[in-house]
Amino acid sequence: MDLKQDLQVRIDEAFSAIRFPDKPADLYDPITYTLGLGGKRLRPLLVLASCQMFGGETADAINPAIGIELFHNFTLLHDDIMDAAPLRRGKETVYKKWNSNVAILAGDTMFALANKYMLRTRPQAISRVVELFNQTAIEVCEGQQYDMDYEKRDDVTIPDYIEMIRLKTAVLLAASLKTGAIIAGAGTTDCDFIYRFGINIGLAFQLKDDLLDVYGIQEKFGKVSGGDIIAGKKTYLYLKALESSGLQAEAFRKLYSSHDIDSPVKVSRVKGIFNELNIELHTRKLIDNYYQKALQELSGISLPVEAMELLREYTAVLMEREN
Repeated sequence: MDLKQDLQVRIDEAFSAIRFPDKPADLYDPITYTLGLGGKRLRPLLVLASCQMFGGETADAINPAIGIELFHNFTLLHDDIMDAAPLRRGKETVYKKWNSNVAILAGDTMFALANKYMLRTRPQAISRVVELFNQTAIEVCEGQQYDMDYEKRDDVTIPDYIEMIRLKTAVLLAASLKTGAIIAGAGTTDCDFIYRFGINIGLAFQLKDDLLDVYGIQEKFGKVSGGDIIAGKKTYLYLKALESSGLQAEAFRKLYSSHDIDSPVKVSRVKGIFNELNIELHTRKLIDNYYQKALQELSGISLPVEAMELLREYTAVLMEREN
């Protein structure tokens, strides 16, 4: 078993050992259902990998790792309601399987549970870990608000979008890495390097998700193909196409924002425009730009190169995924 598999097994075992109360069933069953959907469990793995990389004990980091994953899944429950998303990881979303009220309350409970798990670590690390967690939670909510605000605005720029996904996605990946570093007792400078590494990986990760929403395979990606186009979400792909479409910008804007066109037709037409403007290539170049920035931050950490190999290999796999 390699190091990554070992960490993944520890995470899976930790989640399998969690037991929620039987009652009220409509509160805890959706939580069990959500965690049972699996997913990459990227964030807890980053917590453990970072802790181990800096010489810490993963036993000290496993509960905060669970806490961060609980928080992440809480945000997904609420996001799915706001986005009216029918699928998550190829299965019905909680609000579709139950209802919105159940999903809201289950999410609130997951947030409270996440805070409890964040406290279960080395006493010397608790205050910094909890402070980082709560600041990150605020920033994720800010990012979600920007995301909703942008639905009503026609003047959203690419820098606006990058800042939104920094808050909504990247800060939690960065906080996962920094949490592991703090628990391991890493110095302030190294904690800052690993955090900035996480920010850049997070930006690349979200841009890859945006790309796969259009160019990924629905059965593998676990979401409706072209869901962002159908919803009219102002992703980087849309904003870059709008910027590149010249005199046809207004016509493209109307097409993209329309909800009167049959969904498959709309997706096909928008994707055709993306293809004409080489938007896939532009997006892949930007993804690689952030990935290279991330590697530059990683190289600044005061550890031997071999100590960082697991993290380097794992993030490379994330960037290469096509589903």
